[in-house]
Amino acid sequence: MPLARWADRQLKAMGRDHQVPALCALDGATLMGERGSNGGYRISGPVSAGLGGSRLMPTRDGGWFALTLIRDVDRELLPALFGTPDLDIRNADAIAAVVAQHDCAALVETGRALGLPVASADEIPAAPPIEVMARGPRKERPAGYRPLVVDLSAIWAGPLAGHLFWQAGMDVVKVESPWRPDLIRRDDPTTFDLINQGKANVLVDLTDATERAALIALIRRADVVIESSRPRALRHLGVDAYALMQEIPGLVWLSVTGHGATGEAANWVGIGNDCGVAGGLSRAMAELTGEMGYVGDAIADPLTGITAARDGLAALRSGIAQRIGLSMSAISAMALTEEREHDRAAIDAELRAWGTSVGAPFPTVPRRPLQAEVREIGADTARYLPELTQC
Repeated sequence: MPLARWADRQLKAMGRDHQVPALCALDGATLMGERGSNGGYRISGPVSAGLGGSRLMPTRDGGWFALTLIRDVDRELLPALFGTPDLDIRNADAIAAVVAQHDCAALVETGRALGLPVASADEIPAAPPIEVMARGPRKERPAGYRPLVVDLSAIWAGPLAGHLFWQAGMDVVKVESPWRPDLIRRDDPTTFDLINQGKANVLVDLTDATERAALIALIRRADVVIESSRPRALRHLGVDAYALMQEIPGLVWLSVTGHGATGEAANWVGIGNDCGVAGGLSRAMAELTGEMGYVGDAIADPLTGITAARDGLAALRSGIAQRIGLSMSAISAMALTEEREHDRAAIDAELRAWGTSVGAPFPTVPRRPLQAEVREIGADTARYLPELTQC
């Protein structure tokens, strides 16, 4: 798996720096490849692995356009994206044909304005990979203190960061909504279990004022918050990340984003596969093989989850309240640059092998045994949000 060695170095460094043997014991190739290995994925070239929800398609100006369609609402936006009201939005060939009639940059610009997860194989990430957006008051934590992590994120990157915090001995509470539970609980239960084992689980309806107030009260007791919402969504739900970080000494707020946490890029939607493309991984492989395709499995997700845990642990140790923005596309580009600097021949060989192995199964990695219970949705609401169960 390309960049697995980069991931492994981050895990080992985290374990050493924070004296956490459990992190040292984790393997980068396993964390990056276990979803594909467990799911029996095959390397699919310009179609993403697994369910094939993302596709790379050539445009008329010689570019390559990545489009991820995993929600019906996204498909419904395709006529607006292409200016073709009669497009068959379920027909992959028809979509590819209309993509070939447009320039790549224009499609990316329009797609992002519509809220679609899109990317170009030739773009430059719009934001830094890791950005400290604000700082707040300091908190001294005594020896033996067990930090509380509130995980508001879903899918893979944010929950993986929460999993690494749990591996580091922290109390992690996963928050889910009755209207939008974590999709991989249903779609990929094996991966869900691996990265959410050991976490408590609370069910909160953020559209309800009483339940939202209870969640904010929980956040006020937290040491780390992980979220992956666009700024507009958080504000709409009445969660003011900046105000909370300024009020709560030592709070580390991790914002996982597709393309950046500030400016225009904060409103762009990004998912693991298209963010890897935006980070230059597909172009790097094409330069070596002549073939365009996806590298890894939603590769920006595990790269970002590992980075979020690394920087979150460092911020927590400093004691200084911080809001940290993480860009999945820029983290993908950063990992590629750092791996090239570490061993250019090795990463080139891995990308070349990946690009010339279309149809081959994903690398097999050992299946990690579960070490803790996977809690049912809402199983711990009464414990962590007792005010919601009081008469």
